[in-house]
Amino acid sequence: MTEPDAERSEATSAPTSESATEYGRIVVGVDGSDPSLHALRWADRQATLTGASLEAVTAWEMPASFGWGGAVPGLPEGYDLGESAAQALREALEKALPPDRAATVSPVTVMGNPAQVILDRGEGAELIVVGVRGHGTFRSTLLGSVSHTVTLHASCPVVVVRGEAQQAD
Repeated sequence: MTEPDAERSEATSAPTSESATEYGRIVVGVDGSDPSLHALRWADRQATLTGASLEAVTAWEMPASFGWGGAVPGLPEGYDLGESAAQALREALEKALPPDRAATVSPVTVMGNPAQVILDRGEGAELIVVGVRGHGTFRSTLLGSVSHTVTLHASCPVVVVRGEAQQAD
């Protein structure tokens, strides 16, 4: 008799971060560029259609001029690069999505290489979405370095969004 109760308690236990939603998780890379905003809109529409949660990820790195001295030349004392990246992500969400949809997105800001951060956050996700920057005729057919790396190394399906994505009302 105790075995069914044990099974029932496991089934009703709180979800873990890896299974926080019954329908999966979509990770979208956002850097504030127009292509990333298009990817964010596409990912939001997919999350709405599938019931998945949406995680918008922004990565930031220390400037190349950062050295052992600890100060970044040209930045004010105490300037927080991580908070600046988080603010840029909040602004991107506000710009790309209606307020009710933006409120449902989980914003994540991580220090690190953008491609690696997206790959790491994509572990266990149902889908990764990235935008790609077009640079003209022939070069527009090529992927950027981040989207290229993500498509090669992701542990789940990847969608590369080109151009405009329509936002449903």
